[in-house]
Amino acid sequence: MQHKVVTLCGSFRFWEEMQKAAETLSLEHGWVVLPPLPHVLDRSLTDGEKQQLGALHLARIDLADAIYVVNVDGYIGEAVKREIAYATAKGKEILYLFAPK
Repeated sequence: MQHKVVTLCGSFRFWEEMQKAAETLSLEHGWVVLPPLPHVLDRSLTDGEKQQLGALHLARIDLADAIYVVNVDGYIGEAVKREIAYATAKGKEILYLFAPK
């Protein structure tokens, strides 16, 4: 089995679907999955914190062989569009899950 490092990208409104995708990619494909960090704090993030988390997510993309876009009902938000463009510019493989709700 060939191991691949994959960074998950998608809207946090689909966090459950992202977790399912991570499990499937790990167990069925033997891939190493780098998930984004969900916002679970009981306060709003500062602009600086948002920028820091965004930069860290791009670093996950840098470490990965591919990104896996969880696009439930075809939804891809602006942040994920930027992540796809970043990954494309870095020559990463782009994989998509189209998961109807």
